[in-house]
Amino acid sequence: MRALVQTVSRASVTVDDEVVGKISDGLLVLVGITHDDTPAKAAELARKTWELRILDGDRSASDEDAPLLVISQFTLYGDARKGRRPTWNSAAPAEVAEPLVTAYVEALRARGATVETGRFRAHMLVESVNVGPRTLLLEL
Repeated sequence: MRALVQTVSRASVTVDDEVVGKISDGLLVLVGITHDDTPAKAAELARKTWELRILDGDRSASDEDAPLLVISQFTLYGDARKGRRPTWNSAAPAEVAEPLVTAYVEALRARGATVETGRFRAHMLVESVNVGPRTLLLEL
């Protein structure tokens, strides 16, 4: 399981000309799922994301009650080491990934996080204004 975490002053996700998720002064989190991920990994990654000291003053989203915009991103498991065309073999199929992304979001909310999301299996337009910029890859 991977999460690409970015500090943002604002971020939004639009599907079919409708804004389905929007935050300001928080974290944009792109989440990728692989074949052997579990709900336990989703809960641990949620804890790590929520407590990650990436905000100004060495503070975490939990310290600041910062909102999160979580977007499912299977391409985090793309592999372009051979040739020019990436493979997606390491990315879990949608039937496996969707419940684990949901478990990740639910685990964040159980910790008190305000979480907005994209829409699974939709063509999404993601906009962000990164702060810093600060971007970290978390992996379990």
